[in-house]
Amino acid sequence: MATEPHWNETLATEGIPTRTARFAGELHHVTGARLAAEEFLDDLARAALPTAQEHWDDILLVVTELAANAVQYAPGPFVLRMRRTFDGVHVTLSDTSTTPPAPRPFHPSRGGGGIGWHLIHTLCDQVSVVVNERGKDVHVFLPW
Repeated sequence: MATEPHWNETLATEGIPTRTARFAGELHHVTGARLAAEEFLDDLARAALPTAQEHWDDILLVVTELAANAVQYAPGPFVLRMRRTFDGVHVTLSDTSTTPPAPRPFHPSRGGGGIGWHLIHTLCDQVSVVVNERGKDVHVFLPW
């Protein structure tokens, strides 16, 4: 069952947009999450441009990696939340797995894989994982 993103367009008191998109957790929803993030960044850029172009690209890459990990390792739906912070963007991806992400060795001779979690830690200012009885929330903070 596919679901389209549902945006919560609530604005904070400072006029900073917050968005939430829900996905059923199918492979094509990785692209949907990236497109949802790009829409959020388009809206955010109308109010404040990123301090460097690579910030935009890094956020899209991290969202793509988080969504791909959710589809690959957590059965069922995932939720993408994005909000502007004072100096960046806070991304939360919630999925149904209670297993925290862990780095895996990268073996290019075996077809790749294992680089996403390392990449997320490299690009983000801060990464944390909160596990609960329904799954987990991966929180990342990136510069804008």
